[in-house]
Amino acid sequence: MVLPRSVDSELHIPLEKVTLKGRFRLPENPKGIILFSHGSGSSRKSPRNNYVAEILYQQGLGSLLFDLLTEEEDQVYENRFNIGLLTRRLITVTDWVLVYAYRPNLPLGYFGASTGAASALRAAAHFREKIAAVVCRGGRPDLAMADLPRVTAPTLFLVGSLDHPVIELNRQAVALMRSDAELELVPGATHLFAEPGKLDLVAEKTAAWFQTHFEKKRAYV
Repeated sequence: MVLPRSVDSELHIPLEKVTLKGRFRLPENPKGIILFSHGSGSSRKSPRNNYVAEILYQQGLGSLLFDLLTEEEDQVYENRFNIGLLTRRLITVTDWVLVYAYRPNLPLGYFGASTGAASALRAAAHFREKIAAVVCRGGRPDLAMADLPRVTAPTLFLVGSLDHPVIELNRQAVALMRSDAELELVPGATHLFAEPGKLDLVAEKTAAWFQTHFEKKRAYV
């Protein structure tokens, strides 16, 4: 695949047994590419993740939002919580990006939401230094606890200050991390950050985290 200077297009990503649908955004002179791992029951059409991706695009950051499951697979409720399957899909799509949609010295990152944070963290543990940074929004890192010590990417855990059960799960995750890890509470936000202005804060903090750590990654390449 030869990429034009900027991209905003729908993709069909062929894997060994299935084809996954995605939306790929790449601004001119991108600072990096961020792959999104959605929460259970969500997809590339997630309004929250698309909103974050648009802010990232405006900040010079590319993104790939894709369906981790086919429409048929998503009809099986258990698949939505099969973190092993979702992680394998994220790993395979990351490999696809590295082959077909990558540019030399362009850092890669993961943005994981809710249960999607678990697959993002497990995939980051798999790729290690190939992943430059991770952000988890309202994440469920408890579904990936055994893999957390192997994550080398700097990781930001964003949790609503009113999302009390998830706060504790993220605190436990930070304690297990050996890489640079921060837990930041978004004041007045619940699990979905649906309150006015809260998703804007998530997008701003996410963009700043990736910009900082992508710049550091490029400096060492």
